[in-house]
Amino acid sequence: MTDDEITIDADGTEEGASEEEIEAQESRVDSKLAKVKKELEQCKKEKQEYLDGWQRSKADYVNVLKRAEEERVAAMEKGKTKAAQAFITVIDTLIRAEQSGDVPDSFKSIAKQLHDAAKNIGLTQFGEVGDMFDPSLHEALGQDVVESSELDDSVTVVLEAGWKSGDTVLRPAKVRVGQMS
Repeated sequence: MTDDEITIDADGTEEGASEEEIEAQESRVDSKLAKVKKELEQCKKEKQEYLDGWQRSKADYVNVLKRAEEERVAAMEKGKTKAAQAFITVIDTLIRAEQSGDVPDSFKSIAKQLHDAAKNIGLTQFGEVGDMFDPSLHEALGQDVVESSELDDSVTVVLEAGWKSGDTVLRPAKVRVGQMS
């Protein structure tokens, strides 16, 4: 019989063992039980450390994915803004030519395509006479005397239209602003 094996009779006593042997075996069993409990606690501790590490790694991975998506969207928006800014001068020239009637009939389909392209990339023009002056949208280049309080701080002349792409102002509108005398 080895140290790990214990044979117990039906009456609960070990077969052929003296009282001292039984106490020694109980001591060994208690010692082994304490050792197993200690190993179990160590395993539980390691399991918790591994679980915590895995959860941190998963959270880091999710954060990296979010950050990468935000950077991708920002890069796309930056590229779109850069393209739109380059496009603004062309559209301004086209609008001035259309307003003066200098666009030949053969060029009108190209002009329409340019307007559609500006619309597709999200370019919108703003700045109208009568708008209330907004320093985040308008650049005041002068003041005009107005007689009515309704016209105070309103746009009286648009010198150059402003352009936006979404909520981003690409170029503020250059305006003159009404001021009560």
